[in-house]
Amino acid sequence: MTTTTRLMFDQMQAEIQAIENDVALRAEINFVGRADALDRIEFHLLDRMDDDGNELVQRAQILRDQFAAIDEEIFRRVRAGIANGTLRGECLRQEFDHHVRKPVSSERGYDQLDVFVNGLLRLDTIPHETRTREPEMVFYQPTPARVILELTEMMLITRDDIFYDLGSGLGQVCILVHLLTGARTHGIEFEPAYCDYARHSAQRLNLSSVQFINVDARDAPYADGTVFFMYTPFKGAMLANVLKKIKDATRGRAVSVCAYGECIDQVANEPWLELAAQRRTDVDALAVFKRSGP
Repeated sequence: MTTTTRLMFDQMQAEIQAIENDVALRAEINFVGRADALDRIEFHLLDRMDDDGNELVQRAQILRDQFAAIDEEIFRRVRAGIANGTLRGECLRQEFDHHVRKPVSSERGYDQLDVFVNGLLRLDTIPHETRTREPEMVFYQPTPARVILELTEMMLITRDDIFYDLGSGLGQVCILVHLLTGARTHGIEFEPAYCDYARHSAQRLNLSSVQFINVDARDAPYADGTVFFMYTPFKGAMLANVLKKIKDATRGRAVSVCAYGECIDQVANEPWLELAAQRRTDVDALAVFKRSGP
């Protein structure tokens, strides 16, 4: 073993031992600490070890499995509370706060709240895309969970609203908006594998008011919608066509269009919409528009 290899081995052994000795990581309430430790185990330790029979590898794998089991018990209990109707609205928001008190990034990107929500809603296998996207369709990225919570706070969505998520992917936006507000939600998704995944996620939680429609957004039915959300699912002429479809389908009614990401500027240029709320002015800020004309 070279001096460099020995030094790396000693560093990894010290890190594993530190994680093993940190009793606080086994406390259920310490989800954020475990998430950080799991990240170190996966990407700083296991990814650097080649020998599966190595003692350090085995110790790291044991830690990973122990922490994952603690988290899965939390998710199982929260899922049960959602399915029986006891964890909804403010109760669910408090549950998030209980486990993820201070997100790593409260302003931009993903944080530990996303880790929690992903674990809570995840099914066994993430699907692969089966349809070829058109050039103006944007590759799917999940909406950060903090943005979904911000959306429900800024919009004051109620159970009387009909919420549409355009490009709903694996379904997290529709599921969380319904759970936090009681509104009926509809996900519009071009990719059938994503749509099936989202349906199964909602069915597992006994959410009959969350529906996913496998259809091109240009052909979707929007007539009953009151709140529309998009995390830049498409751009250019396709986005313009979809916005016109929403405008025409909801003519004569008050509606809100909530935009996140690069689509904000194009939505802002629609003459029938006016900006109603935005806490910042960059593409990573949620913008809420309301109908200003017919």
